[in-house]
Amino acid sequence: MDINLLATEMATEGEELIANNLKQFLLVLSVSLSVATLPQVFSWFRQIPYTLLLVIVGLCLAFVDVRLVDLSPGLILAIFLPPLLFEAAWNLKWADLKSDLVPICLFAVLGVVISIAGVALGLNQFAGVPIATALLIGASLSATDPVSVVALFRELGVGKRLRTLMEGESLFNDGMAVVAFSVLVGIPLGQTDLAPPQVLGELLAVVGIGLGVGGLVGFGISYLTQRFDLPLVEQSLTLVSAYGTYLVTEDLGGSGVIGVVTTGLILGNFGSRIGMNPRTRLIVTEFWDFLAFFVNSIVFLLIGDQIRFAILGDNLQTIAVTIAAMIAARAVSTYGLGFISNRLVGSEIGIPDQTVLWWGGLRGSVSIALALSVPKVLGEREEIIATVFGVVLFTLLVQGLTTKPLLQNLGLMGGRAYEQDYQKAIARRAALGRVVEYLEKGDRKLEVDPEYYRYQTALVKGELEKIESQLEKLQITHPELKEFTAEKLRDELMAIEADTYAEFVRAGRLNKELAPYLSDALMGNV
Repeated sequence: MDINLLATEMATEGEELIANNLKQFLLVLSVSLSVATLPQVFSWFRQIPYTLLLVIVGLCLAFVDVRLVDLSPGLILAIFLPPLLFEAAWNLKWADLKSDLVPICLFAVLGVVISIAGVALGLNQFAGVPIATALLIGASLSATDPVSVVALFRELGVGKRLRTLMEGESLFNDGMAVVAFSVLVGIPLGQTDLAPPQVLGELLAVVGIGLGVGGLVGFGISYLTQRFDLPLVEQSLTLVSAYGTYLVTEDLGGSGVIGVVTTGLILGNFGSRIGMNPRTRLIVTEFWDFLAFFVNSIVFLLIGDQIRFAILGDNLQTIAVTIAAMIAARAVSTYGLGFISNRLVGSEIGIPDQTVLWWGGLRGSVSIALALSVPKVLGEREEIIATVFGVVLFTLLVQGLTTKPLLQNLGLMGGRAYEQDYQKAIARRAALGRVVEYLEKGDRKLEVDPEYYRYQTALVKGELEKIESQLEKLQITHPELKEFTAEKLRDELMAIEADTYAEFVRAGRLNKELAPYLSDALMGNV
């Protein structure tokens, strides 16, 4: 065959492949965005969190055998996961994380071990699953998936501390789960030596490389953005850092998950302060909010769309045993490690909070990606995939749909209505106050009658009086708003302090940002 003709045919096939992939992507996106509009059209759908509604729609498509796209480990881990991890880490405050670092580390490290052991023991004893296969299923299901957990908890408005505990655990234990899976997958292939020194050495190497690469990228970009003020370039650098950190860390043999989380924490808590002005920080934060919504919309829809009902039916017993073992193991790790943390460092994680952490331990795309990563040479691969898919479906639909009532019954639902009303009134008062300031002191247009200015000023001041009255009523009706407003003021004061240090660093008057002074001073007065 002529070489030029062959090259032309290959180029044509490549173009057709790109076109088909683009059509599939647009189809998935169109369905996802259509689902987003359902709660606005039918009020009943507002009772279901958006992410779980996507799973249900995906299941409906799977039921009629409409497959939008085939999920693969690479698609989930390399394309979907980095932006979701980065966005969660970017918005996670180090001060909040640091105060609960001990329980988070206990849940993220020992919790993975307990989960793997509990699921493997249950499957081996009650379902007759070989121990090597049971360990792989346990490892696949050992991580509470940030893709599903973070999205659900934010949508339900969980309180800040509880959200930090769940997000922190979700972000860190994924790396541990991936490492555990990579070790255990070699057992049935005869490639793994479970000697403690070897396992510990591999774990330290994988985590160390992730922390090292993440730290280098995070601090490098932080100091680079000090040199210029280009919002779009700085926004693009954060996107490159998320994917670049993951790929480089994985190539070096480390944990890409830990690398991305480290980079996101550094840029969100340090780089955004010393290298970005407030306007740029807002632009970057809004960009990552959009990207997280965008990716979540695709991920949850595809999770439901990948279900094979016939295969699930053939493995119902194994799935049921796995669910029971997983919930029991999660209870042991949550309540047990919570008790240890309370005793060791006085974490004061109450039983209601522990209950939500236990029941809210959803599994999602990371578990599916690990199951799909099982080598095809293993005869039990289909059983592992079916079991993991079944358990993930249970956690998303059963646990996911009952988490909101659980939060309400325990009195832990964040974002209470009166707090939201109070915040809206405060924001409206500030905005209208600026309008009055402009009307009274701003440059008046010559073509506008001065009497019209006075008329508009009187109208706005009348609205301000109504808002002040509304605020007074809210404070009388809800005395607990006093502590709520005090906490908001402390946050604002510490943000002003951090911004001031960052301005001095950018101006060259300090060579490094000072440690926060008000965090200890203000908390000491509480």
